[in-house]
Amino acid sequence: MSIFYHLPGLFEFYDLYKAFLPLWREHREYFYDWCEIGSIYGAPSDCIWGGGRVGFGDAEPRKVAKLMREYEISARLTFSNSLIREEHLTDRKCNKLCEMFESGAVQNGIIIHSDLLLNYIKSKYPNYYFVSSTTKVFTDFEQFKAELDREEFRYVVPDFRLNKRFDKLNALTDAQKQKVEFLCNECCWFGCPDRKKCYENVSQKSLGENCEDHECVSPTAQRGYRFSDAMKNPGFIGIDDIRNVYAPAGFRHFKIEGRSLGSALILEFLLYYMTKPEHQLKIREEIYLDSTLDLF
Repeated sequence: MSIFYHLPGLFEFYDLYKAFLPLWREHREYFYDWCEIGSIYGAPSDCIWGGGRVGFGDAEPRKVAKLMREYEISARLTFSNSLIREEHLTDRKCNKLCEMFESGAVQNGIIIHSDLLLNYIKSKYPNYYFVSSTTKVFTDFEQFKAELDREEFRYVVPDFRLNKRFDKLNALTDAQKQKVEFLCNECCWFGCPDRKKCYENVSQKSLGENCEDHECVSPTAQRGYRFSDAMKNPGFIGIDDIRNVYAPAGFRHFKIEGRSLGSALILEFLLYYMTKPEHQLKIREEIYLDSTLDLF
């Protein structure tokens, strides 16, 4: 059974994927034969419908769309702003993005929070599929289960704190399991009480509203994102978990976060989750590592 990864940085890491995807196509033997790229997601930096990260994503949309069509990979527009109002629906830039990415041999998707925006896009751009965003912060399992039963969504991303609720996850129907998309590598504090407020703060910034920065109260906030810290998170899903626990239970979709990180760290995610250990150095050498590189 194939496992599908949904990768970060559609606009944010265009240059990385432009280098990585030819290796993915031409040297498939470097990568695990059981995994596929389900989609690449993201939004331009000035997209007011965006609600995941602000200020990242400068690649020219037409080039991004062309790259995804060339490799027949589903592009997902991250329109997860939770504070959309009626007057925001006519935003010219966001509507142009919808027009640009609606067609193609592979169906593209929308990651969404607002039902107002969902209904607008469904009526005006009917060729997209929809993903219920993790920014809804579903930590109550029954609420998450109800979201899985909504016909509008092909996939639903639960809050990472539901990742290990195997007592309830294993009791889902096969149809429900096919819609679950787990967030694997979240570094956010497992006990964070303000995750929803944090996302709302980002939504305000995307809309250009004046607001104070959200102050993270995580004990490790000053360290920033570290993959080694994420691996210690109680909600972390590693490659052995995917192969030995989730896949046998019928789960196939896994989301890698990281749109606000650096491309070097994104590459480490691609190596860890998708690349056979004996070929990881080859990927690094092809993308950036050579005999003249100095780190300091």
